[in-house]
Amino acid sequence: MSSSTGPVLLLGAGRGEASCGILYIAGYLRRNGVEAYVRLCDWDQTEDELNRSLKQLMAHVKPAVVGISLKWYLHVHRALVIARALKRIDPKVRVVLGGNSAALWWKELLLHEAVDDIVMGDGEAPFLALCRGDADAPNRAHRGPDGVPAKVPFGYVQTEASADVHYSHFDDIFLSKLDQSGFSGWVAPGKGCDQSCVYCGGRRAAQRLQFGRPMPFLRPYHSVQEDHRAIRHAVWQYRYDFPGGSTEYLCDVWPGLDLKSQSTTYFLWGVPSRGLVKALSQTFHKVALILDIGCFSQTQRLELMAGGILKPCPTDDALFAAIDDCLSYPNLELEVCGIAGLPMASATAVDEEAKLVDKVMRRGCRVGYQRLQSQPGALVTSHAERFGMVSEAVTFDDFLTFFSKRKPGGAIPMVRFKDQGLEKTVTRACTKLDEVLAEHAAKQEHVLMARTKLRVSTVFKQVSLGDWLGRYKVPAAVVAEPVTVLRSENGAGMACAPALSPKRFLDPMLQQGDEGAAVLAALDAFKKPGSIGSVMPKLRTTLGVDDGAVFELVDHLVSKRFLTRV
Repeated sequence: MSSSTGPVLLLGAGRGEASCGILYIAGYLRRNGVEAYVRLCDWDQTEDELNRSLKQLMAHVKPAVVGISLKWYLHVHRALVIARALKRIDPKVRVVLGGNSAALWWKELLLHEAVDDIVMGDGEAPFLALCRGDADAPNRAHRGPDGVPAKVPFGYVQTEASADVHYSHFDDIFLSKLDQSGFSGWVAPGKGCDQSCVYCGGRRAAQRLQFGRPMPFLRPYHSVQEDHRAIRHAVWQYRYDFPGGSTEYLCDVWPGLDLKSQSTTYFLWGVPSRGLVKALSQTFHKVALILDIGCFSQTQRLELMAGGILKPCPTDDALFAAIDDCLSYPNLELEVCGIAGLPMASATAVDEEAKLVDKVMRRGCRVGYQRLQSQPGALVTSHAERFGMVSEAVTFDDFLTFFSKRKPGGAIPMVRFKDQGLEKTVTRACTKLDEVLAEHAAKQEHVLMARTKLRVSTVFKQVSLGDWLGRYKVPAAVVAEPVTVLRSENGAGMACAPALSPKRFLDPMLQQGDEGAAVLAALDAFKKPGSIGSVMPKLRTTLGVDDGAVFELVDHLVSKRFLTRV
């Protein structure tokens, strides 16, 4: 194996934000002397756009190694498309895949010539070894001399003693401000899961198989504190997932970080302790708490837990006690989520689901609700027949074929009941609940009227076009053009370049020319809180449009919370 001397490029394989794992790896590589860059967000819609942007990236970075994050299974086709494109651009570049799905499908992926290596499990030390040309790189799967996929045993497994894994170099690893702004603030206080939920591809057994990780763990306090410090200037919120730690753990992490101006989103299974809710509310400016209760039928929930195939979830009484506690904090928004169509469903359970969803919404909570999806490695996907079910995808080829045909935002493969009567009952109930949720959401949105009083709730920042999109993709003639970047109170983003004519340079991520000028004019009109009616004459004249167009623009800015009602 020859030594890799050039820079390293790390790419997300899915449209939108990739796993934050590549940010941890990039910082680790930088701290160990490897020049690493990240493209976290893949905004390309067509394969032509992807090929063009990859060609620009490769010409700019000139990497010897490119890592592709394949954490999520729905990105498997995209990852291979990216790998093949990279090899066409530079046949000598070393293409390495990593992440949960890459580790699960390492044999199948290595049958594709565009993939050189798979990193199994935690990637920091293995990736550094690959970049240095270490022949004994740990956790590596590759093709042997006979072309047959082979892997070395796990030689690197992170534990609570792994102190050198944290975010760093946030102003160095991104190639554009746009890409940095796509990072949603994920921090991982812990890693792994000790549960065996029937529907999850990341369950305890999968952690052992894909990461060599026998048990979950919480990271050292100082490493998690370093995460917060490293990203604070670049994010508007911090996001925590299920292994977020106890109240005591987080209260030991947060002191000295001054998080009062930040927001947080916390994904939690079960219900939170009162201490955690209080700590979140007192620590952050705004809190979004999302509670996963498994499913909305208590009968079904208890049966699944009794069978050892669902994590500990609350009774309905415990759920509503938690809801009442959460909603007593004015800066906290609550969502309760669950999965429809889990094993052990029945007509009675379906009826219970509808009643609980209605009751939760009446308490003023949002509801997240979806059908059971096929996740590779999940028990109900691999052994659907045990539960009287059928999975629409099981094997690597099933998933690859499905996602090769799927359009962005399209369907996900599902697990359905063999019993057609039960399947129809569940499907009808889901359709009805979707309608109820849509109707409820519509009622929450008050109709804008001329007397509606609004204020600006937007942070403005001025940057150059080259800094925003990346100098590698912007012609020299427009690299200094000014761009006004907007960030709303709920994190929505927009970039306006009113002076930049689409004839000179066009990019789908920009509001250009008259379109950009209209957005900024509308926001400027509400610098002082006022009613739509009071600013209508000025906007109508400034924009040269009718009242309907002004209302449409203002409504859009309200929906994205760039403007909020007073």
